[in-house]
Amino acid sequence: MSACESASPLAQSPQLPKSTDGEPVFPEPWAAEAFAITVHLHEKGLFAWSEWAERLSAELHKAGRAVDASDYFDCWVAALSGLLVAKGIADAHAILALQQSWQRAAEATPHGKPIVLENDPHR
Repeated sequence: MSACESASPLAQSPQLPKSTDGEPVFPEPWAAEAFAITVHLHEKGLFAWSEWAERLSAELHKAGRAVDASDYFDCWVAALSGLLVAKGIADAHAILALQQSWQRAAEATPHGKPIVLENDPHR
């Protein structure tokens, strides 16, 4: 078995969502998007991968984490947001306002309909 074919310890975690083939998958579409955005920003040179790993590790080791790791991608987004703010690429207040807008949009969206920012009643 090659290195690419061997499963990592993370991939073997029982808490990870799995496909019908037993492969790890993203728990929600937004998690896949957060992953892709992070990789893209790194590839564009906005931060070194070591900076990213340090930020994510710090988030993952904060007290109060979910025992089942269900908040892994929440930590991912927090790490990315914090890194972008620290590097002066994004504004913390703008990120918070956007998060709140998405939350209001989600709450105002009928079940089964796509969540779009236009559904935020404060926009």
